Amino acid sequence: MEMEIVVPNELAVMTLPEVAFFPQALLPLHIFEPRYCLMLKEILASHRLFAVAGLNASEASNAFEPAHRIATVGIIRACQKNENGTSNLLLQGLARIEVQSVVREEPYRKIKVRALTSRSGAPEEENLRLRASLARLLSLKQRLSGDASTDFSKFLKTIDDPEIFVDVAAFNLCDDAPFKQRLLETLNVHERLQLFAERLRREIGDIRLRRKLQGGLSDDAISNN
Repeated sequence: MEMEIVVPNELAVMTLPEVAFFPQALLPLHIFEPRYCLMLKEILASHRLFAVAGLNASEASNAFEPAHRIATVGIIRACQKNENGTSNLLLQGLARIEVQSVVREEPYRKIKVRALTSRSGAPEEENLRLRASLARLLSLKQRLSGDASTDFSKFLKTIDDPEIFVDVAAFNLCDDAPFKQRLLETLNVHERLQLFAERLRREIGDIRLRRKLQGGLSDDAISNN
């Protein structure tokens, strides 16, 4: 039986650049900094939970490793310690959290948090319709981009829940960290689905326009067009 996991009021946190971690997503991490090695040792001996927050670049000059206010707490699903003292682990996202304050900085950062809950924002049938539309847009973008079908694409098709679908898809298939952070901060699931779908439509339009302008030239020779 799976036990319900309660998010503690205080958590250790890693602040990482260009990262927006989502609930249900799987994040591989290589732990090598002494502060995080100590953090990992203590966490493995307790609840196996810690948060991952994106580095807020807009505040980088005003504070040490400023974190975005909305982050995700994850649980360590697997961990392998290496002979040189470093570790490789797999973190699974559990829930969105709001960073309320920094409790301490040493020997590693610990924060006070509040667990966040998403709201549907629309009837279930409407969110399911948007989930299906989003799946078609993702598939179309992959085809236009020349991306081959992957095991992940097949796995994504098995996710029926609209919220889990959009979170896992955004984490794995979107390269724009600021946009992903925006999706992470959007607690309205209906709005989150719409935002991602609109983004994909623009990207698909850009791909089609580029193909039209490119004509029959290869990618390397497009400047000759």
